[in-house]
Amino acid sequence: MKAILYQQYGPPDVLQMADIAKPIPKPNEILIKTYATTVTSGDWRVRSLTVPAGFGWMTRLVFGVSRPRQPILGSELAGVVESVGEAVSRFKVGDAVFAFSDARMGCYAEYKCMPQDGAVARKPPGLSYGEAAALSFGGTTALDFLRRAKLQRGESVLINGASGAVGAAAVQLARHFGADVTAVCGTANMAWVRAPAR
Repeated sequence: MKAILYQQYGPPDVLQMADIAKPIPKPNEILIKTYATTVTSGDWRVRSLTVPAGFGWMTRLVFGVSRPRQPILGSELAGVVESVGEAVSRFKVGDAVFAFSDARMGCYAEYKCMPQDGAVARKPPGLSYGEAAALSFGGTTALDFLRRAKLQRGESVLINGASGAVGAAAVQLARHFGADVTAVCGTANMAWVRAPAR
């Protein structure tokens, strides 16, 4: 299968397309044929080691001290289940799904194995594969912060950067939770941020 690999930290030209072995699902895993993936700020930070001051050493400890431990970036994808492990009961071949591998990465590839009880869900029929692939990074981050804040119905929340992946998800989730939302973004994206959620 084809995958985008990087063997060293640096600018975008450290990324190279390569042929690697197609993964085989373990008993509790599904093999997903990738139809869409994303390039997130997290991928950029890990690839380039562009992190806030003081976090460089911690990032290297997690992702690899002298070179990347996981040579395939990408934390989210959408696609179709191609095969399932013998213990899988939640998904079947042909299911359209989207998935989030978080810091385990590995989504810049034609195929990705994910545990059936991991961050994998059926793709909503009204979403394209590209739209579904882009849900997880911003959505899980926004949900985590709103839960930490214990946001309640009727409370007010200010969301700065409301047109980015995390901000856009935070606006929609805060509305869903019944909060009064004030959103801040650049003028180019104001109409999009104000639009009702689908």
